[in-house]
Amino acid sequence: MSLRGYTLPRTPEGRSSLVPYPPWHYVGTFLVIDYWADPEKAAAFLPEGLEPHPDPGRCAFVAADWQSCSEAGDELVDPSRSQYKEVFVVVDALLDGEEVTTCAYIWVDRDFALTRGWIQGFPKKLGSIWMTRSFGLGGPADPGLEPGARFGATCAAYERRVAEATVTLDRPSEGGPFHNAPPIVNVRHFPRLEAGSHDAPAVHQLVRAVSRDRAVSEVWEGSATLELFGAPHEEIDALAPVRLGKGYRFTFRYTVDDLETVKELT
Repeated sequence: MSLRGYTLPRTPEGRSSLVPYPPWHYVGTFLVIDYWADPEKAAAFLPEGLEPHPDPGRCAFVAADWQSCSEAGDELVDPSRSQYKEVFVVVDALLDGEEVTTCAYIWVDRDFALTRGWIQGFPKKLGSIWMTRSFGLGGPADPGLEPGARFGATCAAYERRVAEATVTLDRPSEGGPFHNAPPIVNVRHFPRLEAGSHDAPAVHQLVRAVSRDRAVSEVWEGSATLELFGAPHEEIDALAPVRLGKGYRFTFRYTVDDLETVKELT
């Protein structure tokens, strides 16, 4: 009998894989902040094949409170396997003249989401992420979706705070967030360990995210605050804002079962 499973560990029955076979279905609540970083520092994070965006330094901060599952949906009744939170920063760029984004930094608080991200080219690391929730009932503990409602998000990595953000809602948004709207293009990178080959990765690809069955709730917008902090093991402060745009809150769903390889970089 051969071992089974989409990812390690592969086992006789295949039930132990950290990540199940796609499709993967997602739904989550988002806080997004459009902002601008120092143009030269932002451009330094672009991988091979991408050029700086004509609006220099354009970036977006994103915090998401997710629920996800595979096709059978069994994770939904075992919530520790379906729920997670993440924080990430994207830098806007051009790919052969087309507007795209690329994920420079991303932290997530569950191992299955980290591994699933690596498969898709997201540079995920483990972190501690917290976000304000709303339950649709109002009252002192529920900010709701109304003018003046305040939402926050924080992220820490190895016990050091690396991000703090707030969004204060003002009104429903006509256009929604702009800086993270273009398609996302990342690098799938898996290194070799053989002596003499450490700089010759086994996989090094520029890839474009592919999703389907997308739907979004009403989007609210308002003012925002954002701070990104450095640490001995992080360089996220290089992407700290020099100018802030609007902040947004909304709920979004989609499904992933595909990935486009744009270019082999090895």
